[in-house]
Amino acid sequence: MANNSYSGVKNSLVEANHDGDFGCTLKELRSLMELRGAEAITKISETYGDTQGLCNRLKTSPIDGLSGQPADIEKRKTVFGENLIPPKKSKTFLQLVWEALQDVTLIILEVAAIVSLGLSFYRPPDAEREHCGRAAGGGDDEGESEAGWIEGAAILLSVICVVLVTAFNDWSKDKQFRGLQSRIEQEQKFTVVRAGQVIQIPVAEIVVGDVAQVKYGDLLPADGVLVQGNDLKIDESSLTGESDHVKKTLEKDPMMLSGTHVMEGSGKMVVTAVGVNSQTGIIFCLLGAAEDDDEDEEEKKKEKEEKKKQRKNKKQDGSVENRKKAKAQDGAAMEMQPLNSDEATDAEEKKKANLPKKEKSVLQGKLTKLAVQIGKAGLLMSAVTVIILVVMFVIDTFWIQDLPWVKDCTPIYIQFFVKFFIIGVTVLVVAVPEGLPLAVTISLAYSVKKMMKDNNLVRHLDACETMGNATAICSDKTGTLTMNRMTVVQVFIAEKHHKKVPEPESIPSSTLDTLIVGIAVNCAYTTNIMPPEKEGGLPRQLGNKTECALLGFSNDLKRDYHAIRSEIPEEKLYKVYTFNSVRKSMSTVLKMADGSFRMFSKGASEILLKKCYKILTANGEPKIFRPRDRDDMVKKVIEPMASEGLRTICLAYRDFPASDGEPEWDNENDILTGLTCICVVGIEDPVRPEVPEAIRKCQRAGITVRMVTGDNINTARAIASKCGILLPGDDFLCLEGKEFNRRIRNERGEIEQERIDRIWPRLRVLARSSPTDKHTLVKGIIDSTIAEQRQVVAVTGDGTNDGPALKKADVGFAMGIAGTDVAKEASDIILTDDNFSSIVKAVMWGRNVYDSISKFLQFQLTVNVVAVIVAFTGACITQDSPLKAVQMLWVNLIMDTFASLALATEPPTESLLLRKPYGRNKPLISRTMMKNILGQAVYQLVIIFTLLFAGEKLFDIDSGRNAPLHAPPSEHYTVVFNTFVLMQLFNEINARKIHGERNVFEGVFNNPIFCTIVFGTFIVQIVIVQFGGKPFSCVGLNIEQWLWCTFLGFGSLLWGQVISSVPTSRLKFLKTAGHGTQKDEIPDDELEELEDVDEIDHAERELRRGQILWFRGLNRIQTQMDVVSAFQSGTSFQGALRRQASNSSQQQHDVTNVSSPTHVAFSTTTTTATAANSASTTVGYPSGEGIPQLHLPL
Repeated sequence: MANNSYSGVKNSLVEANHDGDFGCTLKELRSLMELRGAEAITKISETYGDTQGLCNRLKTSPIDGLSGQPADIEKRKTVFGENLIPPKKSKTFLQLVWEALQDVTLIILEVAAIVSLGLSFYRPPDAEREHCGRAAGGGDDEGESEAGWIEGAAILLSVICVVLVTAFNDWSKDKQFRGLQSRIEQEQKFTVVRAGQVIQIPVAEIVVGDVAQVKYGDLLPADGVLVQGNDLKIDESSLTGESDHVKKTLEKDPMMLSGTHVMEGSGKMVVTAVGVNSQTGIIFCLLGAAEDDDEDEEEKKKEKEEKKKQRKNKKQDGSVENRKKAKAQDGAAMEMQPLNSDEATDAEEKKKANLPKKEKSVLQGKLTKLAVQIGKAGLLMSAVTVIILVVMFVIDTFWIQDLPWVKDCTPIYIQFFVKFFIIGVTVLVVAVPEGLPLAVTISLAYSVKKMMKDNNLVRHLDACETMGNATAICSDKTGTLTMNRMTVVQVFIAEKHHKKVPEPESIPSSTLDTLIVGIAVNCAYTTNIMPPEKEGGLPRQLGNKTECALLGFSNDLKRDYHAIRSEIPEEKLYKVYTFNSVRKSMSTVLKMADGSFRMFSKGASEILLKKCYKILTANGEPKIFRPRDRDDMVKKVIEPMASEGLRTICLAYRDFPASDGEPEWDNENDILTGLTCICVVGIEDPVRPEVPEAIRKCQRAGITVRMVTGDNINTARAIASKCGILLPGDDFLCLEGKEFNRRIRNERGEIEQERIDRIWPRLRVLARSSPTDKHTLVKGIIDSTIAEQRQVVAVTGDGTNDGPALKKADVGFAMGIAGTDVAKEASDIILTDDNFSSIVKAVMWGRNVYDSISKFLQFQLTVNVVAVIVAFTGACITQDSPLKAVQMLWVNLIMDTFASLALATEPPTESLLLRKPYGRNKPLISRTMMKNILGQAVYQLVIIFTLLFAGEKLFDIDSGRNAPLHAPPSEHYTVVFNTFVLMQLFNEINARKIHGERNVFEGVFNNPIFCTIVFGTFIVQIVIVQFGGKPFSCVGLNIEQWLWCTFLGFGSLLWGQVISSVPTSRLKFLKTAGHGTQKDEIPDDELEELEDVDEIDHAERELRRGQILWFRGLNRIQTQMDVVSAFQSGTSFQGALRRQASNSSQQQHDVTNVSSPTHVAFSTTTTTATAANSASTTVGYPSGEGIPQLHLPL
């Protein structure tokens, strides 16, 4: 932190007067706002003398503010920026269309369609055909050639549909979200002093140099330095994650930060940073949400060079940054890393370099891979088809008929080859499942729409499906698992310990009256319970949360504290001893009508009980309260409350009789003693009632829930037990941030993945954690390779400080109500009700998306396999496909599109939460699905080939096989086509189940879309067959033929039952398909960037072979030198070994593992210091897992 600011000072002195005649530059102010507390005061006094000096440099007055002249305001806006955080430009509809067009499947289709279209318009000259061989007696039949273009056009049309649906989805989602964002920005106003007048201006109009009046309840719109303050306390938790309020004074800490809340007091501040230069703005920029255009390119380049140099130095001398970090965690007031530190600027650079974003979603990866595989198979089939057709034609014409090649016949031969090519393309088109992208889009869009009803606003479509694969959820405590409302849950009053708030009747009325007056007057009058904002919501708590709990307690006792406050307004309070860290209590003195005084006190129970010598009994009378009674009470009341994670507060009073005269109020020790205890209350932030059940569902579904909180470890542990995160008998870890950091860092303070790997599987609660810890934990779990599957991590967050962790996670959930804008911008899904149980709904929908796609694949691939084989064999045997191109397209496209709609809109069921997550590597098509696909394909092929080669005898109709050219469509081929379609229709019902369930009709009527589509398709099929005529190559069938076709189609359902009776485990030959993609290859230059950002890089695998050998050679020499010097000096041997361990973990094939005992033996040969070292390493690992594995080069 320090080195940054000093370099800032140096620069500022050089360029002091560059920025439009103001005495300080933008950069200087920015670096000033990075500092906190004493450092900031030192910097202000060194550079400006005092705050008055700062105001003079900014040409403003702490009393009168700015002059308010438009020219001055404009100038300030140009020099220091406006108080706006520019939103990311939204993508235009065309950009979204272009993005949707990048889909591999669609590209293959587009090419096929264009080729097919081009060829369909090719008309060869009608030469004399007779002497060109018997096959040439007329080209296609007329209907086919007329309808030739339909095929290409239909494919293109389907592509256009898919693209438009995808783009429209993205566009409407973006619009929805922007609507959500813009609601606040217009209305917000703030009070400033201009030309001596106190006025309210829109937040966007605030400029650097403005003197703003801050008061209780404000959300600060910009950064500033305090000029004058009265008992000002700020809640900086949205920036630092620390729930304790920070006291702001001119002497101690005058830095006011944007995005923080004023919790007490009032004051004035001079604005020093606005918009993208304010603290909140800087974080926004880090997240890449705002275009950051402050520095010019050259400066950035220079900075980058500097950074590289610094980084090299750092690597040599053990990281300065980490020492600082350690210092920060050892109890500095600020847990937040300074935003200008290397890490932050790196993050900014990283964004600018536009590195690969999150990996493709799991499903997208699998689908792309599958589509490519299917495409290749289709390409092969179509190529083979074309080759066989050409070869057969050539042999037949030139060898069997023994015709010479005549020049005049060339165009006709070419036409044949083109016809063969079109058949090939038809096979390819049928092979490629173009319904796939559509099914995915429809399924996701449908889910997203429905998830809105379940309080999930999905910002990134794929997040919804990734959530189905989640294996870990890192959740905040306050607000997500708990209600973020301090409430009194237990009370000891009138000699009785109530486990819940008692009925007012059970308390003596005198005791109750004293209690209510005490609460009303002895809580800050700024603390209030307000009616809820929304109908049916909870009352809003304003001010100090603990006091809100007490006021809420008085409401629960059905008494109105407002009435007492209006009777005794604030001015009538005789004397107030405000709460401070020394007193640990607050007391208020009232003067009674008879001239006596009564003092009410409240404070931490362990402190206040020591000052009580009486206690109110069950009949409301005071009785003596001895030290023995007090110890008894601590054991029986206070400790049990504390162990449940409650904060205990004691409420007491004392009477000063008028006869004794006025007491010496300044002599606090005499005043604050001899109290009478009224009651002790236990306050907690209660767990949301629906959370334990939701967490149980997660655990049953194979998802580990971890709690990451800034609260102390006892409260965290108690809440975790209540939620069911910690289960009795489990092997779990609860750590504090400091201990977590100690365990994951090596001697040089660097984070090591191996160390994280020892902790995270058992870690359930991380308490007193900073935002950096949260990010480290998420990154550590994601990068971990110890589990057989890569972990998919979801994170919840509401504060600005959660931004980086939300961004890093596979799925980030932000809170819609309590969440800050920064958190929402970094998230993938916004929980509109801030409720953990909505996350479980998201998991359910995510898994449903995955299953819907699998159902569709099962159906689609059956159609494809059958259609390809029929087209292929048909073409080879009869030199023409039994299913004509247009029929194929009806089967392929319409059935696909409709089926994708039907199968992708199945509603989720609770049973989805009874299985473990599929994980990244689980294939899309399981062996059970493969069994179903192949089983149905066999049935369909048998039926179709039987009809094709024996249908005319069975139905006693003319054969359509060797019909002369230009013959009208035959009944024979119509029966084949009709049966084929009806088999698909019944198989669509089979496809509803993918895990081998027997009852395929279960819940079918819960999905009206499915029923509509199945019946709709059936009706359209009747229309096509009876009235399709020439374009569809169909001829009307009679009722008997229809019944036969339907019966053969219905056979699919019966056959499905036979298939599900065959155990999958017996069919060893079945393969799975559609495995997850591995890490995408990253180009070398981006790799360098990644190394710059100190990522745990997968570099070694991606580097070129030569480089690897070169690096290994260097590594070995380095290690050997380390080992030699270690033995000579007898120190840091372990450091050397450990460094080698991490380096050589990827070189398993050429290193030997020396087991732990050897390592211990090594340690004993070195000096005692090292032995002590090794002891400290293994603390907390009774099994000895703390001992690093040792790898030595051969």
